[in-house]
Amino acid sequence: MNPNRLYPIENFDNTVLLKPLIAQSGATNVFAGDYSYYSDFEDPTGFLENNVLYNFGFSGASLHIGKFCAFAHGVKFIMPDANHAMTGVTTFPFAVFGGKWAEAMPLTEYPFKRVKDTVIGNDVWLGYDVTVMPGVAIGNGAIIASKSVVASDIPAYAVAAGNPARVVKTRFSDKQQATLETLAWWDWPEHHLEAAIPLLVSGGVADLKAYAKEHGL
Repeated sequence: MNPNRLYPIENFDNTVLLKPLIAQSGATNVFAGDYSYYSDFEDPTGFLENNVLYNFGFSGASLHIGKFCAFAHGVKFIMPDANHAMTGVTTFPFAVFGGKWAEAMPLTEYPFKRVKDTVIGNDVWLGYDVTVMPGVAIGNGAIIASKSVVASDIPAYAVAAGNPARVVKTRFSDKQQATLETLAWWDWPEHHLEAAIPLLVSGGVADLKAYAKEHGL
């Protein structure tokens, strides 16, 4: 498996790895780790234009995607660059239209709310048509159900659903979650990843921990 191959599945062009897609785009504020992918019924190569929205660069905010993430068709990340100032009487963006409206108060002087980077952890699954709002953090191993709108942080290994998305259950106990965070299997060398695939897919946390201990990981 080559993390720098745009189309990772032989003779199938509806899935792309995000890291090489971003690398060839020249985008400077969107980052993705190895093997994270986006699948689209039409053209997944339009991810940066069609799925990372309002990314004009005004805010200085970035989108960070970890390793081994799976994004279904229609997943969207809303960037904060089209936010409106909300501290005054109106939210109308007069300066955007130029002329005397911009002279009266330049856009650079508008009291926009500062927004953090959007951070998606490792091994995160975003279901069909999920929307992630600006400045949200989604922890490692989280699952977000189809059509959900993620407007606040989601903890690691949580399953969240709804609008706004709420945690409906956790995938593992606190102790198991701590073990998985320590193991950080997404950072293992390629040969250990390949050997551990059966454990990763159908084994338990204890099995993975035993493998790591046996091989000094």
